[in-house]
Amino acid sequence: MMRFFSIFVLCVTGLLPVFADDSTAEFVSYEKFGAKGDGKHDDQLAIAAAHDFANSADLPVKARDNATYYIGGGKRVINIMTDTDFGKAKFIIDDRKVKNRKKPVFTVKSRLKSYSLKGLTSLYKYQNRLPLQLKAKSLVVLNNGNVRRFIRYGVNANQGATQTDMIIVNKDGSIDKSTPLVWDFEKITSNTVYPIDKKQLLIRGGIFTTIANAEPGAHQYYARNMQITRSNVLVSGLVHKVIEPKAVHSFPYSGFITIGNCCNVTVQDCVFTGRKVYKTIKPNSRSTSTGTYDISIRRAANIKFINCSQTNDILDRQYWGIMGSNFCKNLEYDRCRLSRFDAHCGVYNATIRNSILRTISVTGYGHLLVENSTVYARDLITLRPDYGSFWNGDITIRNCTLIPPNSSSTPTVIGGRHCAEHFFGYTCYMPRNILIDGLTIRDGNRSGKYKGPALLANFNNNYLKNKKYSEPYPTIKPKQITIKKLDTASGKQYILSSNKKMFKDVKVIDEARKKRAKEYSQQQKNAKKR
Repeated sequence: MMRFFSIFVLCVTGLLPVFADDSTAEFVSYEKFGAKGDGKHDDQLAIAAAHDFANSADLPVKARDNATYYIGGGKRVINIMTDTDFGKAKFIIDDRKVKNRKKPVFTVKSRLKSYSLKGLTSLYKYQNRLPLQLKAKSLVVLNNGNVRRFIRYGVNANQGATQTDMIIVNKDGSIDKSTPLVWDFEKITSNTVYPIDKKQLLIRGGIFTTIANAEPGAHQYYARNMQITRSNVLVSGLVHKVIEPKAVHSFPYSGFITIGNCCNVTVQDCVFTGRKVYKTIKPNSRSTSTGTYDISIRRAANIKFINCSQTNDILDRQYWGIMGSNFCKNLEYDRCRLSRFDAHCGVYNATIRNSILRTISVTGYGHLLVENSTVYARDLITLRPDYGSFWNGDITIRNCTLIPPNSSSTPTVIGGRHCAEHFFGYTCYMPRNILIDGLTIRDGNRSGKYKGPALLANFNNNYLKNKKYSEPYPTIKPKQITIKKLDTASGKQYILSSNKKMFKDVKVIDEARKKRAKEYSQQQKNAKKR
C-alpha cells in the first residue's frame, strides 16, 4: 500500500516522468528515466532520478546487462536505499573534469535518521551500559574534543585525532560485548546515534571503471566512490577498474568502496584495483608517497571482506596498498587476495583467514588472529611505527606462511619500531601474549651471517647504542610468546630479537622444543634398557 501511495504522490506533484504510470513494475530501470547506456551520453542525472523514484516507491533497481553508463563530473549524488542489481552493466566514471571531488558518486544510505543523545556527559572503559535508552539498536559514535589520540610520528606527522570510540548499543542501553569502550571518556563533547537497519540491503554486480584525475600531486583526496553509511548491507560481485592518467601526477583517492558510521557490512566476491603511487610535497618540503586506496573503512564495526581480489599484482609496489581503515572494530578478511590489510588509528579485533597478502599493518587493541594465510613481506605482522607500534591485546598466528624478500634482511614474525621520545597520545603496548601455532618461514638462500628469523624486531635501537638507556615514554613489553610449531626453510632456529636488552623479560615457551626434548630423552632411556 505504501508503495502505491508514494507513486500517487509523485504523480500528482509532477515529480515523476512517464514511468510513473507503471505502478505494477517489479523493478526500476535507468532507461525509463532517460538513460542511454551507450557509454557516450552522460547518464548521471537519469540514474539519480531512477534511484530517487525507487527509494520513494520502495522498489528495487535493475541495470541493463549490455549497457555502458557514462557518469561525468557532475556533483549530483546517486542515493541508493533499495536493493540494486547492477548485473553485467558497465559504468564509466570520468574524473577528468569534476565539479566537486569530495562528493561520492553513489551513496548507500539508511532511511533511519541519526540523532544525538542529550545528557550523555561521560563514559568509562569497559562500562557495559549507557545511563539511558535508545529508540532502537544503534551504532553510537562518541567524541572527546579535549583529548588527542594517535598523534602521528614521522614523515606524515600530525597533531593527532580527537578521541573517538564507537559502540553498538541495544535499545535498553546495554553495550554489545563485541564492541566495548576502549577509552575513558571523562567528557563527551559530542555523540551521534546511527540506528541499525534490520533488513539487509543487497547490491549486486556492476563493472565500474574510473578514469582517474590528473591533478597536480597534492594531499587532497578525491571521493568519487560508492559510500556506504547504512548498516546491514551486502555488496556482491562488484568489479572496480582504474584507468590511470598518462600524466606523472594525480590526486589520491579515499577509496572506491568506503564504509563509515555503520556496522554489519559484508563485501564478497568483489574485485578491486590498487592505485598507482604518486609523490607529493608536504608542507615541510619533504617528498612523500601519497596514500591512495580502493577500500576505505572509518568508524565502522563488523565489516567483512570475503573472497575478494584485485586486478593488479599484489606484490607490485608501484601500486599503493589497497585498504586503509581508522577507528574500527571487528574487521575481517576471509579468502582474500589483496595487497594490504591496514589499520591506522586503531582497530579493535581483527581477523585474517585463508588469505594471501603483501602486508599486514596494524595499530589497535583486542585480539588479532591470522590463520591459514600467506604473507609476502619481511614481517608477518607489522605494528605501525607511526602510531607507536601499538597493540594492546593478544595475537594468534595459526597455520601461516611467511615468504620474505630474497635479501639479507632478517625475516621477523612481529615487526615494527617504537620512538620512545615521542608521545602518541596514549601508553604504547606491545601484544601481551603471542601464540604461534603453525608458522612456516621460507628463509632459504640467506647469507652466511644469517642467524635465523626473529620473533620480534629490534623496535628501539637506542637500547643497543646506550647501555643506560631508558625510554622517556615507555612501551609495555610482551609478557609471553608461546610456540607450538614454527618451521624454517633454512633449518635455522629462531632468535627472540636482536635487541636482547629490550626484551630480556619476555618469556618464551617453546612447546615443540619441549616435546622434541622429551622424545629424545625417552629414546635415550629406551637405548639404555636395551
